[in-house]
Amino acid sequence: MIATELINPVIPSLHPSDLAEKALHWMEELRVNQLPVVENGIYAGLIRDEAVLEAAQQKKQVGSFPLVDKNCFVYENQHFYDIIKAAAEFGVQTVAVLDGEGLYQGVITLEDTIAAFAQTAAVQSPGAIMILSLNQVDYSMAEIGRLIESDGGKILCSSISTDLHDPSRIKLTLKINKKDISRIIATLERFGYRIIATFQETEVMSNDKDRLDMLIRFLEI
Repeated sequence: MIATELINPVIPSLHPSDLAEKALHWMEELRVNQLPVVENGIYAGLIRDEAVLEAAQQKKQVGSFPLVDKNCFVYENQHFYDIIKAAAEFGVQTVAVLDGEGLYQGVITLEDTIAAFAQTAAVQSPGAIMILSLNQVDYSMAEIGRLIESDGGKILCSSISTDLHDPSRIKLTLKINKKDISRIIATLERFGYRIIATFQETEVMSNDKDRLDMLIRFLEI
């Protein structure tokens, strides 16, 4: 999913000549902390709510405030991972979208981006999650994927983060398309991989289900 598909049509842009009280009113109505400021199709930056909260400030024009996060934008064909990265880097809720010529197209909220990610097959598909800890020099997705597929599994998505306690190591998070990954874990450990956490979807065993049905029937008597 790319940026142009996630633009929120409800969130308007401000002009430098708009009054700050208008900006604050829109922020309160839309429940956002920043709004984009645009002049002649050019993105000028964001105005934040803390800049205009004082009553004396609200009679000023938006253009009289020092606008921030002018470099917080993505181009319309960028992936939504880039949107999340930009939002995290600048600490904002809204990220501007520009076309190939640098003209403003709209904004995307972080909430919309997370909602879009939640609808992806990687999230919606049933499966299990595992986290591996390994040296950066030992990382090979091709090798890990081969071992997982040897036990009938498929990697739906992956992410890498640095181990805060040891910069030479990374944490690799994988979502697998199988609910029971005990065989996959055993295989990876046999080849020297260290699994530090797993999150598995478990099914109710038939005996447990029978006992649960009996309890429900007893309670209905």
